[in-house]
Amino acid sequence: QVHLVESGGGMVQAGGSLRLSCQASGRIYAGSTMGWFRQAPGKEREFVAAINYSGVHTPYADSVKGRFTISRDNTKTAVYLQMNSLKPEDTANYLCALGPPTNLILPDSNRFDSWGQGTQVTVSS
Repeated sequence: QVHLVESGGGMVQAGGSLRLSCQASGRIYAGSTMGWFRQAPGKEREFVAAINYSGVHTPYADSVKGRFTISRDNTKTAVYLQMNSLKPEDTANYLCALGPPTNLILPDSNRFDSWGQGTQVTVSS
C-alpha cells in the first residue's frame, strides 16, 4: 500500500506563490510516475502536471503552463509543485498521485492508482 501526504496549501492573494509538497511512502513502484491533479467544488478532477522518474518528461495542463513547475526528489520519494502568478481560478483541492513507470504520461487520472487526500489552495482576487 502507498501513502501520499500533501502539504503546503493555504490562502494567497492573486499573483502570489505557493509550493506544494507530497511525500510518498510504502510499496512504491521502482521508477514511478508522480503527478498533481486538482478538484474544485462541483467540478471534475483536473490534471495539473506530472513527472516521470528521470524528470525529463513533465507535461502540464495548458492553464498552468509557464506558471507552475513540477519537480521531484527521488532520494526522498517526494514531488513538488511550485505555483507562481496564482489566479482565483486556481482555487481547488490539490491532490498528489502516483502511478507505474511510463515514458508517455497521459493527463488521465485513471493512469494513476494511488492518491493523497489533498491540500487546499485558495486564491483571492
